[in-house]
Amino acid sequence: MSLFTRSRTLAALLLVAVFVAGGVAGWALGSKAHLPRSGGRGPDAMTAFLARRLNLSDSQRDSVRAIFARYNPEMRSLLNAVRPRMDSVRTALHAEIDAQLTPAQREHHARLRAELEHHRQGRSRGDSNRERSH
Repeated sequence: MSLFTRSRTLAALLLVAVFVAGGVAGWALGSKAHLPRSGGRGPDAMTAFLARRLNLSDSQRDSVRAIFARYNPEMRSLLNAVRPRMDSVRTALHAEIDAQLTPAQREHHARLRAELEHHRQGRSRGDSNRERSH
């Protein structure tokens, strides 16, 4: 295998690993077992998550929330800048996976993707609604 082919293969494997890890992390953080009863993401949800898991004092909770709030616009900006490229890569990834599947498996894969997208969109809409109400 040439160095160029090996590098491309390693890069593709790294990209898939990051994609899978991000999906798993998003799923884990988005599950109702981990986030506050109100659900969602953002400074309040992440602060509540850490407060429960780390047993934060009131002053620690206030400080952590302020840190999340301060970094939130920059994090959202970065995600918005990267999202189109991620969507493009995700589309290519799914097309290559679909090429390996039977027609029945492709249909099931499409339903799974639609279900995950619906879940993701629901969380995003919830975030937007909460931000407007604050």
